Amino acid sequence: MVNTFELHLINAALPLLEEKKLFELKAAGGRWISIRKQEQPGELQEQQGGPIATLSTLSDGRDLSGCRIDLEGRMLLPGLVDAHMHLDKAYSLSAAPNQSGTLYEAIHSYSRVAPMFTKEQIKARMRKAALRALSFGTTAIRSHIDFHLRTGAEVAMRTVQAALELKEELSGQVALEFFPMCPYNSHTLLEQDAIHEALQLGLDGLGGAPHLSETPERDIDRIFELAARYGKPIDLHADESDDPTKRTAAYIAEKTIAYGFQGCVTVDHLCSLSAMDEEAAASVIRSMADAKLQAVTLPACNLYLQGRGDRGLIRRGTTRIKELLEAGIPLATASDNIQDPFHPFGRGDLAQIGQLTAYAAHMGSPQELRTLLRMMTDIPASILGLKEYGIAEGHPVNFVIMDALTVDEWFAEQPAGRWVYNNRRWLSVTRTEHHMGWVSDPEQHATQASGVQNKK
Repeated sequence: MVNTFELHLINAALPLLEEKKLFELKAAGGRWISIRKQEQPGELQEQQGGPIATLSTLSDGRDLSGCRIDLEGRMLLPGLVDAHMHLDKAYSLSAAPNQSGTLYEAIHSYSRVAPMFTKEQIKARMRKAALRALSFGTTAIRSHIDFHLRTGAEVAMRTVQAALELKEELSGQVALEFFPMCPYNSHTLLEQDAIHEALQLGLDGLGGAPHLSETPERDIDRIFELAARYGKPIDLHADESDDPTKRTAAYIAEKTIAYGFQGCVTVDHLCSLSAMDEEAAASVIRSMADAKLQAVTLPACNLYLQGRGDRGLIRRGTTRIKELLEAGIPLATASDNIQDPFHPFGRGDLAQIGQLTAYAAHMGSPQELRTLLRMMTDIPASILGLKEYGIAEGHPVNFVIMDALTVDEWFAEQPAGRWVYNNRRWLSVTRTEHHMGWVSDPEQHATQASGVQNKK
């Protein structure tokens, strides 16, 4: 019997749906039409329904149409969601070095060279970063883009044009959102006109870093006015500082309630929360929760940038991750900067970011690892407002297969193997030597780890 489904997967682990079970999934017309729990592991091996292929066969580039693809117990996740990147700055470190490693030198260094980049250079860097993230399983990205109006509107609009062209080019592979970093400290007519033009061209929301401003409340007021006028969400860098007096998040919460923007405002970094005493931090977090703010932690960059003035016991730099989660604030973890003056490392791999988050926040229990998984999938998908996200009947088929049998193994081993599918086609296949072999019962995996040969 020939398999007539567009995609037919068996022996798939779906940890976001139910652990310790395997599933059969069928798709047609680019949507899931059946997701069925297998009563017994491996039961479909003997049933009719077309020949069976494995992911190693897919890695060899063979045509698998009409086949059932056996995942051999591997994890299948909806495409990962990176809620905070700076695609336009990615891979710019050689042109914009940062000797001190501080946030302020990073800002100055990139601002100095930004006018020298052509639109094609900016777009090429953005494309490289987005496709690299795709190869690791990320199929949706929100990127903050620089808006260098002090060097002229033409310079600022180069990045906008590059971003919008890339968004169209990668449509169907990676869903891209772009938020301009609104200028601060000055409010010239030129700046106002340029922001209006950028929003009219199709940017997705409004961003900025008002905590860097000499007049942060005025800048926040202006951003909310623009967002209300254009019906756009807001996503702000907030309090990326070791200074405990930086508390723009509380004012952002106040304005969110005043404008009725609950659920439409995201704040990122929030480093100063960790520098405050317990009472002050709890007060800011309560205000955030009351305003239904969403939040993003950026552990890689903040571990690298923050605490530069400390001696002896150096602060970790990240925000109060566990406290935000306990307050019920939707919190995602994301990549931020990639090989630029703000962060010389990174590759757009959310598995790496998840592990860094676990280190920074002391999250290692089975329950905490599953929370971290949601911080790269369901939670950022909600922040980005993605419709029909997740592995469910009727939803678009958009997923990544990880070369691991359990969530615990994935975080601990960081296996390289990824198979990414979106828009009715395989987009990226990463070969691996890691996977230790399939077992019919995922619970047996720990006992098998030492005896099974490696597999391509």
